Amino acid sequence: MKIRISERKKAKIKLALQGSAGSGKTYSSLLIAKGLIGGDLSKTAIIDTENGSADLYAHLGNYNVVSMKPPYSPERYIEAIELCENAGMEVIIIDSISHCWDFLLDVHSNMLGNSFTNWGKVTPRQNAFVNKMLRSNAHIISTMRVKQDYVLNNKNGKMVPEKVGLKAIQRNDLDYEFTIVFDIDAAHNAKASKDRTGLFIDKPEFLINTSTGKKIIRWCNEGSGSELTKAKLEIESCKNITDLKGLYSKYSRIREHVKPLVIVRKAILENLEHQVIPHNQIIQQTKIQENGIDNN
Repeated sequence: MKIRISERKKAKIKLALQGSAGSGKTYSSLLIAKGLIGGDLSKTAIIDTENGSADLYAHLGNYNVVSMKPPYSPERYIEAIELCENAGMEVIIIDSISHCWDFLLDVHSNMLGNSFTNWGKVTPRQNAFVNKMLRSNAHIISTMRVKQDYVLNNKNGKMVPEKVGLKAIQRNDLDYEFTIVFDIDAAHNAKASKDRTGLFIDKPEFLINTSTGKKIIRWCNEGSGSELTKAKLEIESCKNITDLKGLYSKYSRIREHVKPLVIVRKAILENLEHQVIPHNQIIQQTKIQENGIDNN
């Protein structure tokens, strides 16, 4: 165990795509993977639970496929991930993780005894699977199916179910575990519902392509150490307050590290400004003074 400076380049992206059947989750996952590793899919593997759908896009490149059959237990997903890791895969696409949740719901419903107590037996299995994804040394792209979600509203004294949009077929809080979550609609348009990178949140809908993966890998490789080094060099060579303010905005992602550097440079620039003699106060020397001879 040791302490180190945080660096994004040490991290691997953990990403989820959620959408209905036919929305393009598998295809989009492969395009992102292609962007993540520079176009060569030979180090990408798909854990396929969708009855061979992974092979439909073989024209994109020579990626690897792990065909998974029932039962879709968390332990079998973990085994499949380890198989990919041991084979040196850099990107692992899990298509999809919804089957695992369906499996656990079925296990829970068939257990005897108290429902709450039984969840205490089921949840650790789900957590082990989630932790395996999060701790993997590979980039993880998980797909999730969605279903219509409902809430009960009181209408005229009766509780009536009303549609409130779509909901991923997975544990309710699972999206918090991912760095990015893309929602994909029937027209294949994607929108980020969760994004810790800041690359896609609050942006218009878009079609996922290889550039999406390229943006993500650039973010991953922008280690705070290298970015801070670059910021330090620019700040130390800055010549005026206006440009210094621009650099402070430019490096907002590492503002806590940049702020002390900016304060020091600002003080230096202000001190230099005070030392400069205005042009109208400069007294022109006579030729005699220039030659070292003064009349006084």
